[in-house]
Amino acid sequence: MSQEIELKLSFPRRALAALKRHPLIAGAAREGNAATLDNTYFDTPELALKARKVAVRTRRMGRTWLQTVKCAAVSTGGLSRRPEWEQTYTDHFDFSAVDIPEVAKLLNRHHDRLTPVFTTRFRRETRRCSPREGVSILLMIDTGSIEAGQRSAPICELELELEQGKPQDLLALACELAATLPLVPGDASKAQRGYQLFLDTPVRPVKAEPVTLKPDNTVIEAFRLHANSCLRQWQGNVEAATAGHDGPEFIHQLRVALRRLRSLIKLFAPALPSAFVVEWNERLRDNANRFGETRDLDVLQAELLAPVVADGLADGPGSGLSELLGIVEHAREAARKTALHNLSHSDQGRLMLAFNAALYALPTSDLIAAVDLKTFARLQLNRLRKRARRRFETSNTLIPTQLHALRIAMKQLRYGIEFFGALFSTRGVQRYVQGVTDAQATLGFLQDVDVARCRLEAWAGKRGELQAAASFIIGWHGPRYTRLRRRVLQEVEPLLWGKTPW
Repeated sequence: MSQEIELKLSFPRRALAALKRHPLIAGAAREGNAATLDNTYFDTPELALKARKVAVRTRRMGRTWLQTVKCAAVSTGGLSRRPEWEQTYTDHFDFSAVDIPEVAKLLNRHHDRLTPVFTTRFRRETRRCSPREGVSILLMIDTGSIEAGQRSAPICELELELEQGKPQDLLALACELAATLPLVPGDASKAQRGYQLFLDTPVRPVKAEPVTLKPDNTVIEAFRLHANSCLRQWQGNVEAATAGHDGPEFIHQLRVALRRLRSLIKLFAPALPSAFVVEWNERLRDNANRFGETRDLDVLQAELLAPVVADGLADGPGSGLSELLGIVEHAREAARKTALHNLSHSDQGRLMLAFNAALYALPTSDLIAAVDLKTFARLQLNRLRKRARRRFETSNTLIPTQLHALRIAMKQLRYGIEFFGALFSTRGVQRYVQGVTDAQATLGFLQDVDVARCRLEAWAGKRGELQAAASFIIGWHGPRYTRLRRRVLQEVEPLLWGKTPW
């Protein structure tokens, strides 16, 4: 068995020529001639191998036939490591070399039932880069397609495979290439993409995934586990949106990933280098702000305007509502174009790769390693709760800016509990998080109405019919706004002064 360590990077087809001209690639030694690889992936009719995250394929390369078995591994920022068994293929499968017992048992059990599922066909150009002594990296440029029945998807990617060195060497090379090329790390293997195509699985927004911490994890280990989870969420939504999958939820979940990542950095700041905290808090904030306008206008449309339009009370000639809605939709379209430009911009790939490299480079010490994770969690959650209490005490006037500050404090508290929740009683954590989430939703609605009021008044200007339409929209939500503003502090108070699950 060999251990495959690789970093997968996707790029637009139009950038292929520039990629080949890059000095690091043009100057790398060629490994033979470019070859066309025909691959067929096999599984049982009910996809038993896919269910166990095992891939079996045959590959024809000229007159040579190979059989490959791979086990899936968690990939983050395009970087993955997984076991692989490769050997010559004749006219039947031979799994005798597979030395992981459970994998061998699975393959032998289904040996006679394996059937072709999908194929990949691509042209591969291979080069070897040796940036310094002791480091050797294969650079494989793949262009072609995945075929499953009548459906197909393009392949346009650069794979960096480690021959000699450390995973950080792959990231260092990728960062250098991405400085001038539109490269984005990709976690989905060709096998994963093939199965998605075969099953015609719709692409959905990537949401935050659960992360299981153990009390014996070090503080840095816990930080890396959660940071990698946030990175996968960020990357997955960028990949989907740039591939043309539309919908406001992709942008929303992208921003959620960036917010969670910033909250995580602040939460673990006492154990992290101060330069890392300052740099990445700023860079992630600036990146999230590039998509803020799009998300704000989507919320305005979905949460505040759509219910009023469905009601139909403001319809009719001269109401001004239709014109105001048109202004909002025009602003949404403009913001959407800007967001898509920012998504397709190579800055996203550069940021992801740089952050992943910074994660690998994080130093630790005996002092930090000796810190008890559960004790650290309690200290940080108590700190977040105290901050929320201070925001609560200044919110008695119900001034919108103060309520907004309380909402942010409650959101940071919620993220903190979600990050550390696995260390404490599951039932108690779930109840507490639900309470914080409900209070945050109430405060969020109040903030949305306050922001909408300012936006609609600005769009209406001094035109009477538009002012009337703006007033009608805000007035429509007025009773609910008044009711929730009166009771929101009553919802929050027991959460900040009552019993906690930690």
